Amino acid sequence: MVKLSPFLVKSSADSAARSPTGSPGRAEDRSVQGWRVSLSRQFELAGKSGARYRYVSFEEDRFLPPAGANYVIARLTKEGATVVYAGETDNLAAQSWRKTLEKARETYRDAAILTRLNVTRAVREAERVDLIAEHQPPMNA
Repeated sequence: MVKLSPFLVKSSADSAARSPTGSPGRAEDRSVQGWRVSLSRQFELAGKSGARYRYVSFEEDRFLPPAGANYVIARLTKEGATVVYAGETDNLAAQSWRKTLEKARETYRDAAILTRLNVTRAVREAERVDLIAEHQPPMNA
């Protein structure tokens, strides 16, 4: 399932000139009184347990919070996400996921990263194991 989620970012000269890329991960941008309303796509991924996890795509150059998170590297289509790697990190802003994303793009050129903030390591690890059991991502083998 794919949903749209709005968030506001301060408009800048270059963002006003930006147009939607048509990328499945990025929905669109709209300007509203000095702010750019950016709609990001949410992808719902099911684990082997039946639990559903909502992941959000993001632009790699955007501010990343220094928080614990799960992430998946996936190929995105209009139908949803195909997981090629599932991971977790204590600090999303440290970008420890970047090397794995670059490696994934050697094989999957259109690979994108999706994130889901999770505070505790135990929750992140359980979710990662659940997703790997269901999707069997090739890069986690």
